[in-house]
Amino acid sequence: QVQLVESGGGLVQAGGSLRLSCAASGRTFSRYTMGWFRQPPGKEREFVAAITWNGDSIYYADSVKGRFTISRDTAKNTVYLQIHSLKPEDTAVYYCNARVPTTPVYDYWGQGTQVTVSS
Repeated sequence: QVQLVESGGGLVQAGGSLRLSCAASGRTFSRYTMGWFRQPPGKEREFVAAITWNGDSIYYADSVKGRFTISRDTAKNTVYLQIHSLKPEDTAVYYCNARVPTTPVYDYWGQGTQVTVSS
C-alpha cells in the first residue's frame, strides 16, 4: 500500500502564497509520476500539475501556469506545490496523486488539504 499525506493548506488572502507538501510512505514506486489535483466546492476534480519520476517532464493546467510550481524530492518521497498570487478561484481541496506505471495505470490519492482564498 502507498499512503499519501498532504499538508500546508490554510486560509489566505488573495495574492498570498502557500506551499503544499505531499509525503508518500509505505510501498512506494521509484518511477511513478506524482501530481496535484483540486476540487473546488460544487465542481469536479481537476488536474493542476504533475511531475515525472525523474523530473524530466512537468505539466501544468493553463489556469495555474506562471503561479504554481511543482517539484519533488525523490530521496524524501515528497512532492511540493508552491503557489503564488492566489486567487479566490483557487479555493479547493487539493489532492496529491501518485500514478503507478502499470497497464492500465493505477492511482493513489491522499485525503486532501483545504486551501481557502479570501478576497
